[in-house]
Amino acid sequence: MPDLHIQRDHELGLDGARALAQAWADDAVRTWGMACEHVAGDAGDVIRFSRTGVAGTLEVSATRFELRARLGFLLGAFSEKIEQRLRENLDRAITAG
Repeated sequence: MPDLHIQRDHELGLDGARALAQAWADDAVRTWGMACEHVAGDAGDVIRFSRTGVAGTLEVSATRFELRARLGFLLGAFSEKIEQRLRENLDRAITAG
């Protein structure tokens, strides 16, 4: 099964990063039918997401986003396109944030 790993540094601070991550999770629920669990911490948060064919985490800190996902067999065939789209969406969100 293909694994995706995307890291992005940012200058949003923890509050800004949390807001962006929550917006990302809300969109993932609406658009992709993901189940998302938000676990808040002192130095950062973790959003766990899953649905049939994909599971992963989005780790949020004051200076970095780190997304890790494991794709199932069927989605694995599209891993390059999925990773490209995730990178583009995260970059756009950070720039707009």
